[in-house]
Amino acid sequence: MNLKIHFAITILMVLTCLYPIHCMSSASTDNRPTYSSQIKTRAKRAAADFAVDADLGKEVWKNAQWAEFDHDASGQYHYPDLATGVASAWTENYVYFAFSCRFDNLNVYEGEDSSKERWELWNRDVAEVFINPQPNRITHYYEFEVAPNNQWIDLEIEKTNNPFNDAAWNSGFSHASKVDSRNRTWAMEMRIPLQSMKVAALRAGSKWRVNFFRAAGQGTDDHRKFLARSTIPSGTTFHVPERFGILEFID
Repeated sequence: MNLKIHFAITILMVLTCLYPIHCMSSASTDNRPTYSSQIKTRAKRAAADFAVDADLGKEVWKNAQWAEFDHDASGQYHYPDLATGVASAWTENYVYFAFSCRFDNLNVYEGEDSSKERWELWNRDVAEVFINPQPNRITHYYEFEVAPNNQWIDLEIEKTNNPFNDAAWNSGFSHASKVDSRNRTWAMEMRIPLQSMKVAALRAGSKWRVNFFRAAGQGTDDHRKFLARSTIPSGTTFHVPERFGILEFID
């Protein structure tokens, strides 16, 4: 056989073998989850660290950029009586969140010690932050929930694990809630240590991923209302990190 023809056949055989590998690699890359929400929340730098006490009259919150939402997680229905405002601030040590929540009635666990973490707190009224300081790791994030009576839970989430929520993780975050029955609103503040989320440093211009939620109402999930800042078209679970919006840190 002519040497040139033999060489050409050899090259063709090698390329034929490599093509399926290339296709598998491309398919693997294409199947990776990606973010599909660009909704943005801006966190302004606070002048100094501060204790949280659910007082939203602080100067830091007066100067904050508030975002509001009253739609359910799917974005199809609006609940003005559950209108929710959320704002964020930051320092070199903490990231802060504030919620202002309208309500029609409250559903909380009664007579329990609010200093202890409450498993399945999401089965009562709560405001929630799902936050990802490492956006390149889409399936890994942190969950913080606080109720109107200041019960709480924090979880480390890795969606590829089973179970995906690690209740043993403890952020040491501070939180405070206050109910204004006359005006039918409840307020809440969170202060989350950056070190608890393995954040070595935070600076203006940094962008994380985040979503904000509320669960409200009596009875089973079929009768309750679930709100999300960045909508989730499926509307069946909050745990869709691809729908997290952007948290931008500014001066």
